[in-house]
Amino acid sequence: MKLHFKKIGEGKPLLILHGLFGLGDNWATLSKAFALNGFCVYQIDQRNHGRSEHSFDFNYAFMANDLKLLMEDEKLETADLIGHSMGGKTAMFFAREYPKLVNKMIVADISPSYYPQHHHAVLSALHSMDLSQLTSRRQAEEILRNALNDEGTIQFLLKNLYWKTDTQLEWRFGLQEIEDNIEMVGEALPGDDVIAVPTLFLKGERSGYIQIEQEELIHKRFSNVEIKVVPNAGHWIHAENPKGFLEMSLEFLKK
Repeated sequence: MKLHFKKIGEGKPLLILHGLFGLGDNWATLSKAFALNGFCVYQIDQRNHGRSEHSFDFNYAFMANDLKLLMEDEKLETADLIGHSMGGKTAMFFAREYPKLVNKMIVADISPSYYPQHHHAVLSALHSMDLSQLTSRRQAEEILRNALNDEGTIQFLLKNLYWKTDTQLEWRFGLQEIEDNIEMVGEALPGDDVIAVPTLFLKGERSGYIQIEQEELIHKRFSNVEIKVVPNAGHWIHAENPKGFLEMSLEFLKK
C-alpha cells in the first residue's frame, strides 16, 4: 500500500510513525524542529489512518512492508525511524525484517512485549456517535466528553474528524478495519533473535507501558540499546514534554 505522507526539510531521512488512532499531522511541530536540525522528515499516515488507504489487512507485517515500499518509492537507501506506541511496534518489526535499511531507531513508550487489548472505552465512545446525525464538531466533542474522562484523548480523537462533504462528518481512520483487528495492536515482537540496530527507547515518567520486565526484554532483544525516561510525561511523551523529547532524540540521532 502506498502511504500518504508530508515531507519537510532537507538532510538525513527521518521517518516518523504515529500511534493508534493518530496521524502524521500529530507530529507537525516536532517535525519542523527536526527539519531545522538537518533532517528530511517524513510525517507518515500508516494504513487505516489519516489520508492513507483503509484495508482489513491490518497487522505489523503489512505496516512494515508499507514502510519498505515508501522507502523504495522515495529512493531512500537508509533512514532513521521514530515510532510512538503502535508506530514504535511498526518500527521494531521493520528493523527486525529490514535491519540494513535502518540507521538509528527511537521507540517512544512501547516495548517488544505483548499488550492486552485496552481500548474498549475509546471504541465504545466512537460507537456512541452517529456521525450522520451530527451537524457540528461541537456536538461530537460533547458526546466524546460525556463518554471519556481524559481531555487529551478527546482532543486527540477530534483531530481525525473532518467534513467529508458540506453536511457529512467522517473519521479519517478506518474504524471498522481497526476494530476488527484490534487484538493485533498489542502483538509481541516475534522470535527471539537479537536486533543490532542502534535503538533508543524513551518512556514517559508517568507512563506504565515500560516496566522492569519490559526493560529486561528490551535488553534481551536489542544489542545496541539505551532506555531513558522523559520527565513530566505520560504515554504521550512527544506531546506532553516535546522539549525533553526533542533534546533526547537529537542527542541520540546526532551522536
